[in-house]
Amino acid sequence: MAKVNHTLIRAENEEALRLAAVRELLCQRAAELGLFEDGADEDTAIERLLDLEAQTPEPTEAECRRYYDAHLPEFRSGDLVAARHILFGVTPGTPIDALRAKAEESLHTLKHEPQRFEELARQLSNCPSGEQGGNIGQVTRGECVPEFDAALFEHSSTGLLPKLVNTRYGFHIVSVEQRIAGEQIPFEAVKERIAERLAEQVGSKALAQYVQILAGQAEIEGVELVGADTPLLQ
Repeated sequence: MAKVNHTLIRAENEEALRLAAVRELLCQRAAELGLFEDGADEDTAIERLLDLEAQTPEPTEAECRRYYDAHLPEFRSGDLVAARHILFGVTPGTPIDALRAKAEESLHTLKHEPQRFEELARQLSNCPSGEQGGNIGQVTRGECVPEFDAALFEHSSTGLLPKLVNTRYGFHIVSVEQRIAGEQIPFEAVKERIAERLAEQVGSKALAQYVQILAGQAEIEGVELVGADTPLLQ
């Protein structure tokens, strides 16, 4: 039975510890199958192991087509949105609950008094755009951080967004002033990109399941792998 002891693994945090434990499990399994015999390094041996025991099927064209049809707004070019926002920025030491409460209170105010957006942006926003009443001009799909981008482009309406937008920078109150529609990208032009995305998703799930099988057969000390959501590989 494979054994992974936390005293043999030096890690600064729990995530690093799990990564190291998973790597050790994979290396031990690769050694059992003789995948180091020709002098292969750990990365090569692990790749060979996964090719042998954790293969995943390539997505079919029909599966790619279904994904495309279900995510049409994602595959557009030239979409433009003119927007304003008020950023309640998160910095080290910021009391998050109090900051969120202030952002929610301001959003509630604007739902009843939307004409005050520019005023509140100048008073409250931690973004330089606050000096322009929160105006960030026209942005294209993919130009902003993913969370903000999704909030701007996942709907077709205009006006004040009903919920705060949470990004790595903090909490945003967002108002969409105008939308200029682009063009739908044909399926054939994005088929390979979709296939890569689906293969990555399926591969991650398959690898996570494979790691769980190895973990169930091993004696592991000092780290919990049951229920891990990722393959935990780097």
